[in-house]
Amino acid sequence: MSQGRAAEQALPELRSGYSWRMVALAPLLLAQGLHVRRRIPRLPEPEGERSGCAGQGRPLRLLITGDSAAAGVGVGHQEQALSGQLVQQLAGDFQVSWRLLAQSGFTTAQIIECLRAAPVERFDVAVISIGVNDVTAGVGVRTWLARQQQLLTLLGERFQVEHVLFSSLPPMHLFPALPQPLRWFLGSRARHFNHAIAQYLQGHGQGELICPDLHGLTTASDGFHPGDASYAAWARRLADVIRARLPDTHSR
Repeated sequence: MSQGRAAEQALPELRSGYSWRMVALAPLLLAQGLHVRRRIPRLPEPEGERSGCAGQGRPLRLLITGDSAAAGVGVGHQEQALSGQLVQQLAGDFQVSWRLLAQSGFTTAQIIECLRAAPVERFDVAVISIGVNDVTAGVGVRTWLARQQQLLTLLGERFQVEHVLFSSLPPMHLFPALPQPLRWFLGSRARHFNHAIAQYLQGHGQGELICPDLHGLTTASDGFHPGDASYAAWARRLADVIRARLPDTHSR
């Protein structure tokens, strides 16, 4: 996590998209970012399987990839995390062959490197959780959007994915672990990222932005990652979209 670096490197965006008064906050944001980086506990990735097959019905090949939220940080076992809860949601309708490729701290650039190095497989659906580490690392929104485009192309060309579901960045302006005004600053950047990819994906057949309603749900003990109820709500939203996207006669 490098919230302070975000404040420092995002100054060009502040100048173009915010009042010059916000530039004066940069030293405070930097100091708060360094403090938060030291203070937030580093929760481990949960134990449990990262691939498998479950359920009965139409075959569904599912890839889950991304950052610490995709990896399930915040709960004790993958069954409570996004992968486990999503597979459970889908297992009543599909025979789900699934794989989790995710790691805490991953930015979009690192996910792209990971997928390029992974064995080639065919997946019907890819679920993506990425962006928080790009926000905190100070990646500009134009660079970030270009990397989402690269990711979409890579999933289609290397893994033949027909349906790519990008999860929206979480409401960082509500993260209890972040003090103000850092919480406001990172929340604003997260909303900017969400707006950019939503605009890009409008009318895009392969990709779709999924915005689960996580308001009012508790976070993990670090005040930064999802808790099990948030993972369950996120999984339900994704499962509904996957069922809607895949016709009853789905086969390939």
